[in-house]
Amino acid sequence: MFVSVVIPTYNRRPILEKCLAALEDQQADATFDHYEVVVVDDGSTDGTPAWLRDQAQRFPHVRLVEQAHGGPAEGRNRGVDHAHGDVIVFIDSDLVVTPTFLRCHTRALQQSWIRRGDRLCFTYGAVINTANFDSPQSERHKLRDLSWAYFATGNVAIDREVLERSGLFDTGFRLYGWEDLELGERLRQMGVELVKCPEAVGYHWHPALSLEQIPRLMEVEGERARMGLVFYRKHPTRRVRWIIQFTWLHRLLWELLTLGGLINERSLRPLLRWLIRNGYPGTAMELLRLPLNRIGVRVLFREARSAGLR
Repeated sequence: MFVSVVIPTYNRRPILEKCLAALEDQQADATFDHYEVVVVDDGSTDGTPAWLRDQAQRFPHVRLVEQAHGGPAEGRNRGVDHAHGDVIVFIDSDLVVTPTFLRCHTRALQQSWIRRGDRLCFTYGAVINTANFDSPQSERHKLRDLSWAYFATGNVAIDREVLERSGLFDTGFRLYGWEDLELGERLRQMGVELVKCPEAVGYHWHPALSLEQIPRLMEVEGERARMGLVFYRKHPTRRVRWIIQFTWLHRLLWELLTLGGLINERSLRPLLRWLIRNGYPGTAMELLRLPLNRIGVRVLFREARSAGLR
C-alpha cells in the first residue's frame, strides 16, 4: 500500500515544522511499504515555501506544491492531483501525530476492506485539541475532543479511487468551514462506511485564547454561516439543517443562553480576561462559544432570508 498524506497549509510554518517532523518518524509495517507527504502551500506569506525547499534533506518524504491563495478545498484537490498513493490521508497542518499514526490507519482500512469485500469505507482517527506548543503529544484526551462529524479532514484515510468517484472537494467553499462535511454527505450517499480508528491519534494545536483573537473568531463565525448556506443549497435536508444549526430550535437555544445577546463578547470581556490571566483559557473559550454560536446562527438566518431560503 502506498500512502499519500495531503496537507494544505497557510501561514502556519512553526507548527507545520512539528507536523512534518512527526510524519518523518512513522513506523511502517506490512500494511504499507511507501508513503509521501504532499504539502500544498496555499499562498503563504510567512516564507513557508522557501523554508520547505531549504529543509528538503530534513523532510525527505515531503513534496511541495504551491498555489495562489484559494482555500483548503482547492488545496486538498490539488494535493490529490499530485499524489502518487493509492490511499489518501488528510490531516491539517497544525496536527502532530504519533509514530504509529499511518500504521493504525492502514491496518484498519485493510481489515475493513477484507470484512466488506470492497473499499467503500474510510477510517477516522482521534483528534486531541491542545494549546501546548512545546509538547502537543503530552495532552490528555478530554470529553470535548469527541466528534460526531461524518467526514472531517483533520484526520481521515480513504481509498483514492473511492475519493475520486465522489468528485473530491467543492471549491465553491472558499471561506472557512463545511467543505469536508459536504464531501462527507456525498460519500454517505455512495454508501461509504465510516470506520472509527481511535488508535490513529493526532494532536491538534491551536494557541490558547487571548482577547486579541476575539475579532477574528467572530469573523470566522460569519464565514461558517455563509458556507453553511452553500452546504444547505447542495443538500437541502433536515440532517444538514441540524448540522449547520439552521433550525428555530438552535436560534432559540442561543438566544436563551445569551439572554437575548446581553451575554456577549463585550460583557464577557472582564471575566474572560480574569480567566486567561489565571490560567484558564480553555474555560474562557467555552464561555465565549455562547455569543459566538449566537453570532453564527443570526448571520445564517439573515443570509438565508436575503437569499430567499427557509
